[in-house]
Amino acid sequence: MNGNGRHLKMKRMKTYTIVVLLMISKILFAQEQVEKITKEFTFQTKSTDNILIVDNLNGHVKVEGYSGDKILVEATKRIRAKSKENLDKGIREINLGSMNLSDTVILFAENPCHAFGKKKEKYNKNDYWAGSEWHYQWNNCQDKCEEGFDWTLDFVIKIPASVNLMVSTINQGDISVAQVNGRVVANNINGAIRLDGLSREAIASTINGNVDIEYVKNPQKNCRFYTLNGDINALFQPGLAANVSFESFNGDLYTNIDKLESLPVSVDKEKTKDGTKYKVNTNRYKIGQGGAVLDFETFNGNVYVKEK
Repeated sequence: MNGNGRHLKMKRMKTYTIVVLLMISKILFAQEQVEKITKEFTFQTKSTDNILIVDNLNGHVKVEGYSGDKILVEATKRIRAKSKENLDKGIREINLGSMNLSDTVILFAENPCHAFGKKKEKYNKNDYWAGSEWHYQWNNCQDKCEEGFDWTLDFVIKIPASVNLMVSTINQGDISVAQVNGRVVANNINGAIRLDGLSREAIASTINGNVDIEYVKNPQKNCRFYTLNGDINALFQPGLAANVSFESFNGDLYTNIDKLESLPVSVDKEKTKDGTKYKVNTNRYKIGQGGAVLDFETFNGNVYVKEK
C-alpha cells in the first residue's frame, strides 16, 4: 500500500473448510487439432431477467458487454492426443453445447465424461445466491471417461450489456468479464477471476487465483468475493457507502478509505440439511453511511478495498 493506505490487522479465523481439488494431470501429446466455432443467439423472450449461463470445464472464458442485442460466441476447441485414433475421438466427442430457453441461453462443453443437465434437488430460481439449476453430472464416468486425449474449450463472448451473467470454469483457464451492467456470478477452481466495469451486485469465487473487481457504479445490493489461495483486489468509486465483512486465516485487510468504523460482532444463522449453522463474525466495518454488505473472504491472501 502507498502512504495513504491503511492496514487493518484482523483476528484469524478459528475454523476453516478443507477443500478437495479435482486435478487433471497434464500429458505431453504428439498431435493437436484446433477448431474455431462461431454461433449467434437471440433471447426468445426479452426482459430484465435475461441471463447467459456459461458452464465450462477446461479453458478460459472471456465475456464483454456491448450495445448490440445478440449473443456472439466464438469458441476455440483444442484437442491433443498421442495417436491419430484418439485425436479423432476427441474431435468427435468434445463440442460446444447450447440451449435457448426463452429468457435464458446456456453454453457448455459437451464431453463423454460428464453429462450436462438440471439438478435433481429443489432449486429456487429467485435465489440469486444459489447459483444455476444447471450443472455437470460427476457420478456417471465409468469406463467412458477414459478419454485418451486432452482438451480445452476457450470462450470469447459478446453479450448485450444489460444481460445477467453466470459463468464458470474449472481447469486451464481464467475468467474475464467486462462492461456487463447486469448481475454477475463467476466461479473458478484453478484460475483467476477479473470483473471490470461492474455496476450491480456480484459474486466471485475461486480456489487458486486472484479475484480482481472494479466498479464503475458502486453496488446497492450485497456482494460476495472469495478466494482460498490468492488476493482480492476491489476498486470502487469515491463515496462508497457499504458494510464490509472480512475473514481470513493468513491474510489482512488493507484500505485507502478513511471514513471507516468498526461494527458490533454479528451472528449469522443459516439452515443446512444437517440443521442450523451459526457463524460469528468479529471483523465488520461500516464505510461512509453504510449500505450493502461487501463480504470478503480468503484463506491464504490479503484483501485490498480501495476507492479511486
